Amino acid sequence: MPKAYWISEYHAIHDEAALQAYAQLAGPALNAAGGRILARGIPAAVKEHGKQMRTVLIEFDSLQAALDAYQSPGYKAALAALGTNSVVRDIRIIEGA
Repeated sequence: MPKAYWISEYHAIHDEAALQAYAQLAGPALNAAGGRILARGIPAAVKEHGKQMRTVLIEFDSLQAALDAYQSPGYKAALAALGTNSVVRDIRIIEGA
């Protein structure tokens, strides 16, 4: 079964305190769901129309584990702490090759 990857890209951060509150809850919730943070931060380089924005890459053992992590009670609590206007981001969940 291929691994899966959760990629979060932050287009804008409007409330750093809400982002920190989210991170305090999201990290443990995603770890409990089997997620492993492989990389996070600002890219060292961006190419071909890329944007210099905070990016987070998390590995899961399967696509279902990644999808379940997003729906987990712990992650839902993290989303509640983040609120609705604190960040502009997109999350992509993709199955490994």
